[in-house]
Amino acid sequence: MLPDSNSYFSVPHQFSAYLTLWDNSQPLPSEEQLRDLQSVGLQLLTEVKGLEANCLLQLRQIDNDAKAVVDYLKLQSRKIDLVLQYILENEQQQGEPVSGIQFGGSGISILSSEPLNVGEHYQTQLFIRSELVALLCFCEVKACKELEGQWHCQLDFSQILEDDVEQLVKASLNVQQKMLKRRKQQQSST
Repeated sequence: MLPDSNSYFSVPHQFSAYLTLWDNSQPLPSEEQLRDLQSVGLQLLTEVKGLEANCLLQLRQIDNDAKAVVDYLKLQSRKIDLVLQYILENEQQQGEPVSGIQFGGSGISILSSEPLNVGEHYQTQLFIRSELVALLCFCEVKACKELEGQWHCQLDFSQILEDDVEQLVKASLNVQQKMLKRRKQQQSST
């Protein structure tokens, strides 16, 4: 975990990312400009996820009888998210494809076939299929070292929407919970 107060823990997990080098002579886009850079599919997925979260939160407050309705709506929501995620992943992506190996609310770690220069910014599209996360953000390269013929690079978020940080935090907690569950099952089977 990073020493600054805005850092979040990261979890090891495979995902896809696409990096496009940003001209460091230009300022990073504002939050509004970042929203404008999102594809229509990404905007749709973000809007759907926001509406779902708000609606499910309100339904949970009704009473215990609403649990079946909430569970059903979660199922419907997941189906829509899966379809949107599939469509987004199959769109023509801009940027250099890289393999993600770790993520959290503060940044990502990737494997690249070429070294990235510390201090450079990249427009970054993330696709974490198992957690139904797809987002656009800007990252700054904090470290890059060669590891077994590939470059292991740490990128911190330099411009990301607050809702996307929340998605990543929830996804990282979910991945950690799954890892702990698997570990517990492995220990009980030995």
